[in-house]
Parts: sequence; C-alpha cells; structure tokens
Amino acid sequence: MTDVMNHSDTEADVHDRPADARIVTGRPSTHGDSYQLNTTTLIRHSARTYPEQEIVYRTADGGWDRYTYADSYSRMQRIANVLTELGVTPGDVVGVLDWNSRRHFELYWAIPGTAAVMLQMNLRLSTEDLGFVATHSEAHTVLVDESLLGVAEALAPHAPGVRNWVVMSDRPAEEIDTSLPNVHHLEDLMAAASPEFDWPMIDEKSAYSACYTTGTTGRPKGIYYSHRGMYLHTLSQSAHLGINDTDTVMITTPMFHAQSWGLPQSAVYGAAKIVLPGRYAVEEIATLVDVMITEDVTVTNGAPAIFSPMLDHIKTLDVPPDFRRARLLSGASEPALSLMREFYEITGADIIHGYGATETTPLATSNRGVKSTIAASLSEEQRWDLKRRQGLPATGIDIRIVDADGNDLPHDGVSQGEVLLRGPWIIESYYHLDDNADRFLDGYWRSGDVGVIDENGYLKLTDRLKDIIKSGGEWISSIDMENAIVAHPRVVEAAVIGVSHPQWQERPVAFVATSDGEDIGIDEIHALLGDRFAKWQLPDTVLLVDAIPRTSVGKINKRALRDDYGDLYA
Repeated sequence: MTDVMNHSDTEADVHDRPADARIVTGRPSTHGDSYQLNTTTLIRHSARTYPEQEIVYRTADGGWDRYTYADSYSRMQRIANVLTELGVTPGDVVGVLDWNSRRHFELYWAIPGTAAVMLQMNLRLSTEDLGFVATHSEAHTVLVDESLLGVAEALAPHAPGVRNWVVMSDRPAEEIDTSLPNVHHLEDLMAAASPEFDWPMIDEKSAYSACYTTGTTGRPKGIYYSHRGMYLHTLSQSAHLGINDTDTVMITTPMFHAQSWGLPQSAVYGAAKIVLPGRYAVEEIATLVDVMITEDVTVTNGAPAIFSPMLDHIKTLDVPPDFRRARLLSGASEPALSLMREFYEITGADIIHGYGATETTPLATSNRGVKSTIAASLSEEQRWDLKRRQGLPATGIDIRIVDADGNDLPHDGVSQGEVLLRGPWIIESYYHLDDNADRFLDGYWRSGDVGVIDENGYLKLTDRLKDIIKSGGEWISSIDMENAIVAHPRVVEAAVIGVSHPQWQERPVAFVATSDGEDIGIDEIHALLGDRFAKWQLPDTVLLVDAIPRTSVGKINKRALRDDYGDLYA
C-alpha cells in the first residue's frame, strides 16, 4: 500500500511574519529541493554546453582580444585553487578592485564558487569609505588590477584586516613595484595551481557577494546577496530581456557595483557572446560605439549619462549603425523621452527604462514596451509617453504605494506615495546595521522613492521623498521637470531642487548645463514646460552651471545643490 500523508497529518508551520507573508507548509514534494540554487550551476552549464562561445575583452594597452567560455572556465578553476591556497574558506570575504575586465569576470564566478563572498569595492568611493567597507566586511584578501595599485596603496592603511594583496597584471611580478604588504601575483599563482577545482554544493542562502550603498549621507550600508537571490534574479532578467546564444552582451555598467545590474550572470545564463570593455571614460564613448558595431552588440546596460554621448557620437557617423536588435537597459536616472525617441529613430535601438537599487539586486521593474492587451487603445504618442514610466514589476516582485501612515494607495496613476518592495532578491535587512527597523515596513523594503502606479500596473517615479518639492501644500515632481527641460536642444543636463521660500514653503529652482555654455532665458524654460506643468509649478529661477554635480554612481547630487543654494530666497 502506498504511504500517503494526508494534509491533516502535518501542522501548518506559520512563522512570525506579517499576516500577508505567512509561510504555511503543505504536502511534501518529490522534487530535487535539496539541489541548491547557486551561481556555480550557471557557469558550469554554459561552459560545458557552449564552450566555444566567445568572450571579447579590452587589453591593458587599449586593444582587444578574445577567448572562449571554456578558456575562461579553466581559469576560474585555477583561481579557485589559488584562493584556497591563500587560506580563503567558506564565508570569508574577498575584495576586488578592478574595471570591467576578463579577470574581474572570472572572479565573479571563482570567488563565490568557493563559498566565499565577493566584495565589490566601488572605485568611486573615497579612500576612507573604502577602508570602512573593507573593515566592516572583514575582508582579508583583496585582488587589485595593476592600474589601481595607487588606490590600493592609499587604502591599505585604512584596511588593516587585509592580509593578502593579489596583483592582477599581464606583466611579470619582477616588473611590478608596489608598497603593498604581503603581495602575490595572480598569474604566477595560477600557473602553479591545479587546472581543476571540485566546486562545492553551496547552500543557496549563503552570501554570493557584498555591495555597499553609496548614499550622500552616513557610512555605506552593506547588502549581502544570496546565491538563491542571484539565481532567481538571473532567471527573471534573462527571460525579460530575451537573452540567448544569438545575442552579444556588452557589460557597460561598472562591475564593481551591484553586479553590473546582474547582466554578467544573465549573459552567461543565456550563453551569449560577451564583450568586456575594460576601463573607459566618457571621453572614450566612441570606443564603446565602435565595438558595439564591430561585435554586433544586442544587449548592454548604462545610464542616460552614457547613452546621450553615445548618440552624439553616432550622429557624427556617415552611416548610422543598425541597432534594431539592440536592447539598451537604462538606469540610474530616468532617460529623457527625447533621448529614447531619437536613439530609436536613428539606430532602431530600444532603450529599456528600468528601476532598482543596490538593495534590489537591482532589477525591480522594467519597461520593455506597451502591454499587448492595451496597445491597440493607445496612440503612437501615448505609447512613447508610456516609456517614460519605470515599467512593470519583475516577476516575483511585490510593490506597494503607501501614504505617510503606511496605508496602501489606489493604483490610479495619480495617488503618490512611497514605493515599497518585497521579493526573493530584495533585501530584508542591512548587514550589521543597528537601525534596520525604520528601513522596512511589514516585510517590505522602504525605497525612499515617491511614485504612482497606474491602472495598467505601470510604476512611475515622481521623486525621492527627500527631494520632492512641497510648494504651497502641493507636490511638484523634480524628475518630470528635469526630463522636460533636457528636451531643450541646447540643454546637456538639468537638475531641479526645492529651495526654502518664506511664503510658499519651497519653490523649484532649475539648474542647466548647456552645450554652448550660454544662458537660457527663463521664458524659454517656461514655454518648454507649459504643456505639462501648471503655471504655479514652474521654476522661479533658472541658473546656468558648468556641470550638474553627481554622486559616485552617477546620480544627481541634490544634496550638494541644496547646500550651495539653500539660502537663495532667504
């Protein structure tokens, strides 16, 4: 007789969680639930199934080279053996100071594959903050690209817990001069290491990597991503972007922050050809465009600060590139509608507006386009306007919009409230932080963003809680105003902040940087905004600046603007 367990034979296992997040245990399955979801599975599968797939990478001299998934996987195994020989054990933290290089890509898999934690060290942080990150995370080994030895040498006194410094270079060890203590040479260690590594089956709840937030106030806060969260994030993002082995994925967003938005993992999952552009500056945007053309890049990530100069370069070409297959994932700040339209009209590329944060791994929502169920009811202009929204929630993510008291607001496209997020790759706490409670509500992470959700489920951010402008008791969205101003043909970038006002509480002040360095009259700005904003919402002051200040991750630094201009109406 078959042994069958009735539902009544098992007590419901209800954990101490919010009422809408209770976990109830039902009948046991016969699936392989003991098989852990960890990132090693992703690279093992693609390396053995698509060993011939190419990875193109920038070399130290600025040239290009290529190798295969099989070549890369072989090096990953040697690196894993090197780390073990250096005393790295499961749960240890290993830092990386590097650009978007082939070695950095290999470390994305080798470090977590040993059950250690890959610490992403943001090169845009101050030395003091980097030292805090290294110490707070208890990193004892750091791998550093030769070009960043100056950064590492400045960091070393602030990171006394680091006992191994591993230099990554194509040059032999005897040619490298550094003051770092206890220095090793990665390529020398790899040459002596075994070419095979017995990857452990890692508990999926173990930390895969650590990334520290880069806010404008306070010390960076630690986010530790699990193997399970990364695995599920990869499945969701890969499906949404439709990545497969016919694609070429260029990893443009820095790999030292938020896993380059998870694109390296998604590219590997889809067995796509990969392009690693190494180190680049905005002045070298032409290099990125050139490699997109020569390698037929179909997926990449970036911000308006990258895509805008890309478009400027493309306009100088005799023949515009054919990017009709290209999906350009855009984050950091909302891309202007004019940028998205022009990119599409000239190249055929689709800029996909996304939303997320370090705390969300980061994909939370994205706007791949108009839902087929409503497309027929919208005009072409309405479809383009819809692309301004941050999009629909990724499968598996729950989103709420709440008022100041935590009450849910209707999804009517008008009611503005704080955006709350919950899901398998959304954090439930910060690492070793005392005031976690204020940053979460009913199991949801409080984003600090203000937004609306329309009747079709699209999220639209209107501002940050700390940035939204309150004038005469009403709210004004600085984000919408900034993107409207950028549509002016002479405006390169714009920012809008609320400044204290003796009569109206706050009034909007606009800052613009122009292509010719010449001022723009306030009447021109008002005419540009007139169709979308009420007269009382229009900025009273427009100031010309050389450049808009930005944070270490490229977002507009409104705190700096408020510090400099907060007494404008005093």
